[in-house]
Amino acid sequence: MPNCPTPNYRALTLLSWALLASCASAPAPAPHRSGMDLADFNRAVRPQDNLYDFVSGAWLASTQVPADQSNYGTFAQLNVAAQDQLHRIMQETLRSRPAAASEERKAVDFYRSFMDVGRIEALGLAPLRRELARIDALASSADVVRYMGYNQTIGISEPLAWSAPQDPGDARSYITEIDQSGLTMPDRDYYLLDEPAYRDYRSQLVTYIGRLLSLGGASELEAGAGAQTVMAIETQLAQAQWSRVENRDPIKTYNPLTLAQASKFAPQIDWSALFAAVGSPVDRFVVSQPSFISALGRMSVTVPVGDWRIYFRYKLLDGYAPFLSAAFDELYFDFHQRTLLGVQLQRPRWQRALAALNGNIGEIVGRLYVARRFPPRSRRRIRLLVGNLLQAYARSIDQLDWMGPQTRAQAQLKLSKLTAKIGYPDKWRNYSALRVSADDLIGNLMRSGRFELHRQAARLGAPVDREEWQLTPQTVNAYYDPTLNEIVFPAAILQPPFFDARADDAANYGAIGAVIGHEISHAFDDQGRQFDGDGNLRDWWTPADAERFKARTAALVAQYSAYTVLDGLHVNGELTLGENIADLSGLTIAYRAYQISLQGHEAPIIDGFTGPQRFFLGWAQIWRRKDRDDNVRRRISVDPHSPEEFRANGAASNVDAFYDAFGVESADRMYRPPAERVKLW
Repeated sequence: MPNCPTPNYRALTLLSWALLASCASAPAPAPHRSGMDLADFNRAVRPQDNLYDFVSGAWLASTQVPADQSNYGTFAQLNVAAQDQLHRIMQETLRSRPAAASEERKAVDFYRSFMDVGRIEALGLAPLRRELARIDALASSADVVRYMGYNQTIGISEPLAWSAPQDPGDARSYITEIDQSGLTMPDRDYYLLDEPAYRDYRSQLVTYIGRLLSLGGASELEAGAGAQTVMAIETQLAQAQWSRVENRDPIKTYNPLTLAQASKFAPQIDWSALFAAVGSPVDRFVVSQPSFISALGRMSVTVPVGDWRIYFRYKLLDGYAPFLSAAFDELYFDFHQRTLLGVQLQRPRWQRALAALNGNIGEIVGRLYVARRFPPRSRRRIRLLVGNLLQAYARSIDQLDWMGPQTRAQAQLKLSKLTAKIGYPDKWRNYSALRVSADDLIGNLMRSGRFELHRQAARLGAPVDREEWQLTPQTVNAYYDPTLNEIVFPAAILQPPFFDARADDAANYGAIGAVIGHEISHAFDDQGRQFDGDGNLRDWWTPADAERFKARTAALVAQYSAYTVLDGLHVNGELTLGENIADLSGLTIAYRAYQISLQGHEAPIIDGFTGPQRFFLGWAQIWRRKDRDDNVRRRISVDPHSPEEFRANGAASNVDAFYDAFGVESADRMYRPPAERVKLW
């Protein structure tokens, strides 16, 4: 037996994953639990015709989207479960009366401040008076620019957004970044498209702005005129913004500039003053959308200061409305949830309190969650899945007929440097510098935002922290970070139907295995492939290989652009390309990893399905979801993921193993001729 390393889950590379997998004891006899919800199947449909409907048809027919949700499905179900678990944990923590200096006490006090409705009502607009007075004092275009920097410190990152991410040009360091912002509605399309639905959204937005300004103390006349002013500014911002597709290009959005260079293309902006107002002076920074910043610079002097005051006043009220008295909270919900997403009912206040905790001091809550909900054995089982998936990727790269030896060697090098984080951070964030008060919700929110800004600013010039997580353990999601070249899987997603420790491997590989494969695939999708194994934005592909890859992905764009929703509204195949690549690649590699896991043995038949069939059924099962129409429209505009039916069926229809598993033939609706199946890995 080889020497078996001690698992360091934040930094396991391909070789160490493989070694750990080889050190595992022989797998126990397969359990007879399939891991599938058979009662939700639609037996009137054949999987050869519609895999998604076969697996979830009965569920889709019997399930209604809850009144307090814009959508409902696998992710929402797990999120609700996580919320219930966190609620019980918070109640236990409240009863335990944690010590005043402890992080548990910060969580308790933050929660209490949100739940103290009586005090929130009594305070009214008082918590924002100082900030409103600051806005009223703006007297010049220079003041306007400085305020654009200052408002970052109170969580209002509009009309531009400051951050300090890893530098794509030098992944060993951090750099200040400025991005476009400033809109109330989800995307610029809501302001620019001349279609009835979007015209109605714009009309509703004007009404909302006016009512919010009125609640904030404006007269009826002032509120009406102010609403038109804000709408005019946001429309100008929308016209200048880059599209979601443009923002997917990591080369175009990486524009490092010195202060002197920035002053040439946006001379109206005093960058030194802006960054001083943020509290983070810099000499060099990245502008993601230069043309937008140029337009914003012009607007800073052409839009009257009085109009900017109205805009900033509205943005402050809109940003904090959910945390003010009921009148503000209900008005905010009516527009942002009911109008834009179709949600009919406000979520219970305790759920919104937990959302605020997760968004501001999430790792305190996460540490409590992990201690109760994520046993070590789950980490070990996932580790084996990851090891097999990485082996499958390595084998696949060696067998590619469209990738030449030079690019193949670089791809293997990148894969060998990929790391995986599972469940929760090994080093928790330190919140000792954050002050939390049980009777000051707005103050807690502002101080939390300032704490995060200062945390990011303080790391400029320091080595990159490779132990940092971008998601909390209680988040039902996963991600790939190209500048760290890592995949991350929080604890909350590592449960049924994504991962069932009591189930046979087939469904697990089709579900969480394909999700893990999906995230690994982002290292080689149309965006991730532009970063090397060290996380630097560098082209390591030969021109010929890059062209062959683009040709294959262009076919995927065409496939998904042909899918329609909502009376002919098409999926945006360019916007969703990266996720569609990852779905197809992840499913392909997960199937190969499943074959590796069998170690040459035949998979048992469970619940009437073979192992390969259960693999694809497990894949389709995780995508069940129902959306309200307004949310579908939003997703088509802003979401880089395709609607779930097309994620399930689109990927499977390109994988030969799916045809073999179910005997799919040319007369079946899921059939694609072999020449039309997109093959990447």
